Amino acid sequence: MNSPADTSARQETLERIRQLFTLATHEASAAMSRWTRGAITLELDAVEEVPLDQAIEVLGLGDELLTMVVLTMDDELGGSIILCFDEENGRKLASLLLHRPLETGTEWTELEQSALMETGNILGCAYMNAINRVVSRELVPSPPFFIQDYGASVLEQALMEQALYSPEVLLCRTRFWQEEQQLDWHVIFVPTQELRELFENALFPSQETTS
Repeated sequence: MNSPADTSARQETLERIRQLFTLATHEASAAMSRWTRGAITLELDAVEEVPLDQAIEVLGLGDELLTMVVLTMDDELGGSIILCFDEENGRKLASLLLHRPLETGTEWTELEQSALMETGNILGCAYMNAINRVVSRELVPSPPFFIQDYGASVLEQALMEQALYSPEVLLCRTRFWQEEQQLDWHVIFVPTQELRELFENALFPSQETTS
């Protein structure tokens, strides 16, 4: 059982990480608004630690096949940014970006995939630009890739490295809005243990381990 001091320190760490991602989400929202000509904005939903075996349930990722754009955050440190939609909402975003009528029941074209991947690239770079001003190194997101898979399966792979260090995992979740309507789209940020330590050392410099 954690002591009150441990619990307080953990809550303070999560609060500072939440503040960091509030800033990053604000910048990502501004980038998304420019990209969609003011149609779409973002809002930080939650930064939380949850037991590994509950992460998929907490995020509401079940057995449904999802359309996703995935970026890794840094070649050395790892970490993932996962932009996910159900089929209908992925198509809606593609039609919005391409200024064409909504199409369903057909294979995703290269142009549609490219539109979603560029969305992931814009969001990933916006997040990293905000985070890079806080941490002591430059994080560069990988090129995005488009996949259609089960969300639970993709998240399990992203969480695999965190699971080596702790029975609980850190998740940052963002929601999308179109005017006053909340959309069933999500950005899920999953840091590795090394990346989380980088955040904590930047946010709590006096606690950084010295040799």
